[in-house]
Parts: sequence; structure tokens; C-alpha cells
Amino acid sequence: MQSKRTFDFITITTQNLLGVCMPYDADSTLDLHQYTSIVDLIEKSCQKYAQNTAYACLGKDTTFSEIERDSRHFAAYLQHCTTLQPGDRVALQLPNITQFVIAAYGIIRAGMVLVNTNPMYTERELTHQFNDSGAKALIVLSDLLPTLTNVVKNTPIELVISTHAMDLIQPQPQPDTPFAKITFLDVLTEGAKHLYQSVKPTHDDLIALQYTGGTTGLSKGAMLNHGNLLANSGQVKSRIASTMNEGKDVFVAPLPIYHIYAFMVNLVLYFESGSCSVLIPNPRDIAGLINTMKTYPFTGFAGLNTLFVGLCHQPEFKALDFSKMTITISGGTALTSAAANLWQQTTGCMISEGYGLSETSPVVSLNAPGHQRLGTIGKPVLATEVKVLDMEDNEVTTGQAGELAVRAYSSHARLLEQTRRNR
Repeated sequence: MQSKRTFDFITITTQNLLGVCMPYDADSTLDLHQYTSIVDLIEKSCQKYAQNTAYACLGKDTTFSEIERDSRHFAAYLQHCTTLQPGDRVALQLPNITQFVIAAYGIIRAGMVLVNTNPMYTERELTHQFNDSGAKALIVLSDLLPTLTNVVKNTPIELVISTHAMDLIQPQPQPDTPFAKITFLDVLTEGAKHLYQSVKPTHDDLIALQYTGGTTGLSKGAMLNHGNLLANSGQVKSRIASTMNEGKDVFVAPLPIYHIYAFMVNLVLYFESGSCSVLIPNPRDIAGLINTMKTYPFTGFAGLNTLFVGLCHQPEFKALDFSKMTITISGGTALTSAAANLWQQTTGCMISEGYGLSETSPVVSLNAPGHQRLGTIGKPVLATEVKVLDMEDNEVTTGQAGELAVRAYSSHARLLEQTRRNR
């Protein structure tokens, strides 16, 4: 029977949590002062690693300096060529392509709130999410434009920006629509004509509405702030630091970056370390994924149980060079021992399974590389406490089932629905 109780993560104090760590964490305390915001992280990383490749997708490499320039132009367009204001919600409905990164960073650098949106959503789901979030603008894959006719007229969406997956390589024609739109490339061109106005958000400022899976009803928006994502990035970095090589890692990203798991790993954690994320637009195309991996000296990979198994049964995958691979991360669904063992036998790399939630930005616990225990989700990350409670909020004994309660700097998120209710 499902519990109807909810935990109010906002009111749980995080005092004295900074020094909560495991012996194998690289840090004994969580540094919350390295960056003032995700904007600060983006801009400092782009400056530090300007000539490094930040993202690779569909055969095109994009440097940190190019990401900085394009996201700045995107932000300038939002600031000067639209009626949008700081704090307005902007929905992003794209697969793993470089345009997602440019738009996401542009939205954030303009001081607006990112609303990550699943490209597979139905008309009903899109209408709910855009109305619930109050999104006024949408960046969308051009293939999805025909499904938006009824959505746009029944939601607050005022601006539609469309892009084809191949636009950054060769501009593609866009389908006609009954509603006004502008192309992604035109946005960059127009934005370049205007001076970007720098914003200075704080840790407490809202950065994203990250919608939950909707397994217990309609999807709900977790309200994440800059501090949440900065904290979780630092927590995970401390846990996997032994596997990271600053400025040199190449991390394959088949999991959707519109989910908070891959978003935090690829757009925050590995970006901040000067790494290259290889974006995979369609991980169901196993042959295409393997061909892409042949091209790059990959050091890291994030996946799910079914993807691990599917890849390991491909002869061409088995023939890849895994000599530089130092880490594989699993999350989102339970990892089976059979899949973990098969992956290790094939690649020589043991999987580190973790656990998290949209509301915790997302990682709560993670098996440390070199200290993995199959069948577990690992120990809580740095500056995080976890308890298992019964229906009366009493801590259960070992072996008893219960609800997981989390206390951490990355878990301050309220649900948008709860915030409205409490007004």
C-alpha cells in the first residue's frame, strides 16, 4: 500500500551536514562557495577550457568558447528580442543534441527558468506541463512541430523556436505551422546583434522546473535552484574523483539530458571539469551508438540496465577499445547482477549504481568506484543523510521495509503544486 505522507524537504535543516562524508570521498566537506551560481560555473568553465571540445554530436565537435558564444547570443535574443523577463519559464523539448545545451545555458544565462520537457510527450501531457509551469516560450525539435497546433493555442506559449537535429551542420527546411515561430539559427543570428546583459543569480534563485515521472498521477514540477545543482555536482564529483581526469575525459551520454540525472552529469559535473560529452540523440539506434563510440577515446559512460545488456550482445561493441574507460554509472532503474557482470566481463569496467530523485537534484547515493557492492545503491554522497522510516516516522531496524527520508543541500526542492497550495 502506498503511503500518502510527504516529506517537506524545505524545512529540514541542513546545519552540520557539510562534514558528513565517506572515507573514500575526495573531500571531507562540501564547498558551497566555489561558484555563486550555475551561470558563474558556465562562464568560468568556458573561459578556463576555451579551446577544449565541450560537446560532440552527429560528427560535429563544439568547443567551450563556441558554447559560450552561442549561449550568450541565445540569451541576448531572449533578453532583447522578446517580451520575456527574468524568472519567466522557458520549455526545452529537444533530444541529446548540441542545440539543447546552447538553449539550456542561454535560458539560464538570461536569468530565466528552464522547463525540461520530454520529446515523447503526448499532446495531453504537453498541455498539462506548459499550463502547470506557465511556460511562455518553447524550443522544440522541428519534427515535433505538427503535434503543437492545439498545444500552443491552449497554453501560455507565446514564442516557439524550432530546430532540426542537423541544423548546426547543415541548415534544414522547417515545416509550415499555423502558429508563428522562428528558427534556432535565426535566433543566434539576431541575438548576435545585441549586447548580452549579464545576470547574477544566487544559490537560492530558481533555475529549473524538473518534472517528475508522473508514476502516481500527473507529472509534478520539482523547483530546483542554483544551489541544489551546484551542491549535487560537488557531491558526485567528490565520490567519483578518482576516475576523473580534468580537461581530458570523454563521457558518452546516451541517456536523455532533459532528465535531471544526465543533465547534472553532463551539463554541470563533466562540463565544469573541462570534459567532452558525446551526445547520443537516439540511443535506441544501437549500431549508430557503437559507431559513434568508435570515433572517441571514451573514458566514461552512463546507462541503464537494458542498454548495458543490449550493447554487450553486439559483436561490434565487444570489439571496441575500452582501455581508457574508468567509470560507468547506472541510475534511473534497478541494475541487475546479470547485467552488471556482463558489462564488466565485456568492458573490464565495473558499474557504479546510484539512486536519486528529481527533488534531490538528483543523486542521493552512489557506489564509489573501487568500492562497489552489486545489488545496492551505494552510500549517501557527501553532506547527505538518509534514514528509512516507518509510517509513524520511526527509524526501522535492518531488514525492515520503509520510506527513504533524505536530508541534504541538494534536496531543498519543493513541488510547484505544493508551493501554490501553500500560498
